[in-house]
Amino acid sequence: MTDWRIVARETRDTLGEGTLWSARYDALFWVDILAPAVNRLSFADGRIDRWAMPEPVGWLVERAEGGFICGLQSGFAELSLDPFAIRHIADPEPHLPGSRMNDGKADASGHIWCGTMDMAEEADCGALYRLGPGFAWERMDEGYRVPNGPAFSPDGAWLYHSDTARRTVFRFARKPDGSLGARAPFIRFAEADGHPDGMTTDSEGYLWIAHWGGGRVSRFAPDGTLDRAVPLPARQITNVAFCGETLDRLFATSAAIGLDDARAEDGAVFEIDAGVRGTPPGLYGAEPLSRGAMAAS
Repeated sequence: MTDWRIVARETRDTLGEGTLWSARYDALFWVDILAPAVNRLSFADGRIDRWAMPEPVGWLVERAEGGFICGLQSGFAELSLDPFAIRHIADPEPHLPGSRMNDGKADASGHIWCGTMDMAEEADCGALYRLGPGFAWERMDEGYRVPNGPAFSPDGAWLYHSDTARRTVFRFARKPDGSLGARAPFIRFAEADGHPDGMTTDSEGYLWIAHWGGGRVSRFAPDGTLDRAVPLPARQITNVAFCGETLDRLFATSAAIGLDDARAEDGAVFEIDAGVRGTPPGLYGAEPLSRGAMAAS
């Protein structure tokens, strides 16, 4: 394989995001935030399934018990795909009807970390939230325009989170009690680099970041220095995830939104020859709500 190839050729996303590897399904999941839709690429046969969503969806995280938690414009929700059903959990920002959830992941301890943003991308009203056991949520940080990430160092000592609008990736020390240390700038993108979008870490502790407006995915060392970059033909790369039985297959999503001259590659999903293995995705570990309480959408 060359440095990259296009996969899921039948699908082009308006705003692809939320890459997620599922060992249970042997599949890559991702979202199209504004379609809105959830996508699944099955590795066994290459089949692509797509579920229409009732409102913008920023991310989904697999549950240890089965099913998913997802981040909707209206907040946290339980999601079942077969049969399709959604149950609302909580809206952390009912006072901000123009905001939505944008990106999120679970850590190794089963907590979900996710960001919210102003859909118009005008106000710095976004925040970083943590959803813990029993669906208890906490606001962990605030003041974001377009939050993205998060990602976790393999040893769990660091959390990475970006404000795409500020071209900055931040780093937080993680304390034993689950709280965060002070937010500190870690990597700053130059204008020519585009903007830092979704990210993930590999087993060596390096950080892989998607470049929105930069047309590439880059690998950064644990000290923040650039290790290498993989140029891609789509201009707006949005997220990355290591997939496969040995986590040695790196996939990236992209977006066609806002491009008057969108090409076939804009909005495509790419597989990249990373040459390293990733870290396992976290599973949300809360006890499920009553299945009978879920309402089909």
